[in-house]
Amino acid sequence: MKHANNDDAHEADGPDPTGKVKVMLIDDSLTVRTIFKRMVEGAQDMVIVGTASSAERGIQQMRTTPVDVVLLDLEMPGMGGLEALPAILETAEGAEVLVVSSLTDDGAEATMAALSMGAADTMLKPRPGGFNDEYRALLLDKIRALGGVQTDGRSAGEEPKEEPAKAAPAPAARKTKRPQVLAIGASTGGIHALNIMLRRLSPDFDLPILITQHLPASFIPVFARQIEVACARKTVIAEEGTEVHAGEVLIATGHGHMIVRRIGDRLVCKASAKPAPSGCLPSVDPMFASLNVACDGHVLAVLLSGMGRDGLEGAKEVAANGGTIFAQDAETSAVWGMPGAVAKAGLTSLVANPEELADAVMAQVLAAPVK
Repeated sequence: MKHANNDDAHEADGPDPTGKVKVMLIDDSLTVRTIFKRMVEGAQDMVIVGTASSAERGIQQMRTTPVDVVLLDLEMPGMGGLEALPAILETAEGAEVLVVSSLTDDGAEATMAALSMGAADTMLKPRPGGFNDEYRALLLDKIRALGGVQTDGRSAGEEPKEEPAKAAPAPAARKTKRPQVLAIGASTGGIHALNIMLRRLSPDFDLPILITQHLPASFIPVFARQIEVACARKTVIAEEGTEVHAGEVLIATGHGHMIVRRIGDRLVCKASAKPAPSGCLPSVDPMFASLNVACDGHVLAVLLSGMGRDGLEGAKEVAANGGTIFAQDAETSAVWGMPGAVAKAGLTSLVANPEELADAVMAQVLAAPVK
């Protein structure tokens, strides 16, 4: 049971937050706020600038307190976190929202709605006794990534959010093959970008769309329904034996990589739980790599916002075989890890925001055939 109170606080008058990730906690449980505050305050590269027992009080604090990352509960009295999310994103302009709620486990619908509206990532609020060192390490990693802190890159591989897109080499001018399939990989912050991109594709865009999004397995059915609504296309989860059809969307399962094989004139999916170099399950790399073989490089691969470098190795294979690589830009990415990796490797033909990526995808596919 939650124990709510009005023990809200501005903390900006404490340690100098210059150069540190500025974090605000919004949760109606005093116990949860206290635990998260202790976890965050133990890290030297971040600082709590405010705590609030309701969304309304949090928004009020944001009007005068700069914030980088907001830890937001969804289930609260009064204005719930989902209802408050648009106002939070508008008031704390430039801040990233990490949904930390018990609803992230049982309430996948609410969590997925928050992610599609602009929340960058989600994390389950553990049951009593679950706030351990492992949980704290994961929480701090997510806060650092969303706050643009450069870590050693070994566990998360995130890139500084502030790093401008000009850090990447100029897009390569290369002769590419006409795409037969659109493959999209995304992680932290990618769901919002994916929704924007898919909504912009015109009805005459009829290539199959394959998506690998880093999500818990229990969220995948809700995610698939959300995507179907966003792009008005039949959307299926790519289980073992699922065929790839023109104009449809296929979603990687949460328990395996999406592998595509050519059988005669058909493209057929299989699910694989074989460990990927990135450590992700599902991983973008196997999807890109298998499509490269099945379609002989006739692949348009897109990397959207996400931590780490998943997708880089598969993108190398696609690009080497005449496929096309697009990436989301640093300015609109919650975390410029995955898209930044392919951009910095010189693999991309375009680095742009989700709207421009969608327009370029249509231009690439609906243009005259490439000879």
